Amino acid sequence: MDKVFIQGLSIQTTIGFFEWEKQIKQTLLFDIELAWDIKPAAENDELAKTLDYADISVEIERFSNDNPVDLLETLAERLSQHLMSKYHITWLSIKIHKPNAIHNAQSVGVFIERGRIT
Repeated sequence: MDKVFIQGLSIQTTIGFFEWEKQIKQTLLFDIELAWDIKPAAENDELAKTLDYADISVEIERFSNDNPVDLLETLAERLSQHLMSKYHITWLSIKIHKPNAIHNAQSVGVFIERGRIT
């Protein structure tokens, strides 16, 4: 199985349960893996047959800001459904870090895998 990945994508968005969190933007870091057959793109060096990670990066930021939620779990689940539908992906993993959310931890977060590997 081939994978396209995006590691350490940093975005600013509204996320959190507490009222003060709803009033500010916070940094989230995303590590994403997406199952994708790269052979068609590689065969003739065709960008049009790739899974465009630049476009996906923009989409992650747009989706996160257009769909504010309280929980990282909710964001991960909804984002996975959105990306799989929009880009016709059969499997993905998403790791979302919320840096400095706990004073004595570098980061906290969630990791999910969805779909099936083909």
